[in-house]
Parts: sequence; C-alpha cells; structure tokens
Amino acid sequence: MTQQETQRRTRLNRDLVLSTAVALADRTGFEGLTMRTLAQEFGVVPMALYKHVANKEDLLDGMVDIVFSEVAVPSGPDWKTAMRERSISMRQALVRHRWAVGFMESRMRPGPANLRHHNAVMACLRQAGFSFRTTVHAYSTLDSYTYGFLLQEKTLPFDTAEESGEVAAQKLAMQPAEMAAQFPYLIEVVMELGMSGYDYDVEFRVGLDLILDGIEKLRPDWVDAASVSASVPESVPGVGDVATTAD
Repeated sequence: MTQQETQRRTRLNRDLVLSTAVALADRTGFEGLTMRTLAQEFGVVPMALYKHVANKEDLLDGMVDIVFSEVAVPSGPDWKTAMRERSISMRQALVRHRWAVGFMESRMRPGPANLRHHNAVMACLRQAGFSFRTTVHAYSTLDSYTYGFLLQEKTLPFDTAEESGEVAAQKLAMQPAEMAAQFPYLIEVVMELGMSGYDYDVEFRVGLDLILDGIEKLRPDWVDAASVSASVPESVPGVGDVATTAD
C-alpha cells in the first residue's frame, strides 16, 4: 500500500487537519499553504477539509493555537524567572514555526491555548504586584522584543554563529578596498564575527535580561505615575463653555 493510499484511508478530523497544516507550513512557509496543497497531503479534494475547518482563517486560528500550546505558561512566585522562561520558550516555538511570526497576536477568534497563555501572562504579573497599566507596559515591551527579534532572525542570511562569520566575510570581500579606511567600525564587526560569530540564542537572552532588569527598575516609577494620573480628574470637553453660555 502506498503512502497516498494510506492517507486516503485516514479518517480526517480537525486536530489532524490542523497539525498537518502546521507541518506543511513549516516546510513551505505560510504562502505555500493553500486548501488545495493541504488536501493533497491527504489525497482528498479540498472540499473534504471544509467539514473540519470553516475557511483558511479558521485554519490559521487553529494553527496559531497549536504554536501557543508549545509555549511555556508563566507561573510561580518569581515573575522575572517565569517571564524569562516564557519569552525563551516563545522564541523556540517560533524558530520551529517561522511562518507564525506576525500571526500570533492577530487572531480575532483565538483558540483555548491562545487564551490560556495570555491569561497566564497577565496573571503572573498582576499576582506579582504589578498594577494593571504596569502589566500592560511590561507585556507589550516583552512581546515587542520577542517578536521583533524573531522577525530579524527570520530574515538574516545565516542560522548559526559559524555561518554569521562566513556571511560577514563574504560581505567584506564584495566591498572596495578603501572601505576599511572609511568604515573602521564596520570592519571591526566583520572581524569579530569572523572569530566569534553571532549566536541568536546568546544575543536574545542578553537583550531579554536587559529588558527584565529595566522593567524591575522602572516599575515603581510606572506605579507612581499611574497613581498621579488616576488622582487627577479628567476635564469634560465643552462643559465650561456650556456653563458660561447658560450664565
């Protein structure tokens, strides 16, 4: 029996459709995933998939939920450790599923793992004593760094520290000889990367620790600022004008 014949006899269900879609996107990128190419994985017609997913948006909602299910949920009394582990786990999941960068926070119908993850992050910070607004500041900053780092990692033309040195050397070889005199600090970058390389994992963790330390340091100021803002009554546009007119 051929693999395709085996697939044809496989009883489809939503979980199988979603996990196969994730695997296909991992291989081809999201742009290579269509209902037709997904149906071909099972040896069925595309209409057979619509018994399990409403449309491609519903498919993507479920795929993103699978990625969220792979990310560590922050917990424990030490918020910095919990959020550090969560951010590292998020990066690792997105390295496995590079197509997902840009889709993680865009879903209008988030699945259960998506909802559970976001609730757990809010709970971790709020239960650690963060005010609501300070929680928003911290959450937004950490996600901006994590997703932004992954977008850069996704587009840079190397995967390992060794490859980064090779790419740097190639770039240098393509430049005119007088470049060294004009851009000495760029030459330094090339030389250093050629010896030690650029390690995504190391660089991500260094930046993450800088951000976590900064959040810890700034949190009291954020709380004070929020308290002052809350104590100042907001003016109602137009009320004074109405009162004056009435007099």
